[in-house]
Amino acid sequence: MTKVQVRALEQADRAAWGELYGAYARFYNSPQTEEMRDKVWSWLHADANSLFGLVAIDKNADLVGLAHCREFARPLAASTGLFLDDLYVDPDSRGTGAAEALIAHIRQFAVDNQNSIVRWVTADNNYRARGLYDHVARKTDWLTYDIQL
Repeated sequence: MTKVQVRALEQADRAAWGELYGAYARFYNSPQTEEMRDKVWSWLHADANSLFGLVAIDKNADLVGLAHCREFARPLAASTGLFLDDLYVDPDSRGTGAAEALIAHIRQFAVDNQNSIVRWVTADNNYRARGLYDHVARKTDWLTYDIQL
C-alpha cells in the first residue's frame, strides 16, 4: 500500500484539482463545464463559504484524490455535523489508501471541531466505494429526496 498524505487544498492545486473534479463528474455522468469548476473553486476559497477542500498526495507529490466538506446545523441534535459532499480518488490510485486517508482526516477534523457526525451519500451502485464505507461508517435507514428546480 502506497503511503499518501492529506492536506488542505491550495491555490497552486487548481489544474490538478480541476482534472480530478472533472473525472469525478464524468464518473457520475454529471455534465460539468470549466465555468462550473471555476465557481466551485471560488467557493472552496471563499471565507464566507463553509465549503472546504482536502487533497490526497502520493509519494511523488501528485494529487490523487480530493474531498469537499462543509459544516451543517443539526437542530434536532442541537449540534453541528460535517457533510462530505465529494470524495474521489483517481482510478490508478485506488487501493493505495487514499480514500481511507481522506476519510480519516475528515473524521479527525470533525472531532477537533466538535461536530457530532460526519455524513455523506453515495450512489447505490457505487459498490467499490461502499465496500470501504461499510468499514468506516454505518449505513443509515434514511432515504434521500430531491426537488429539481
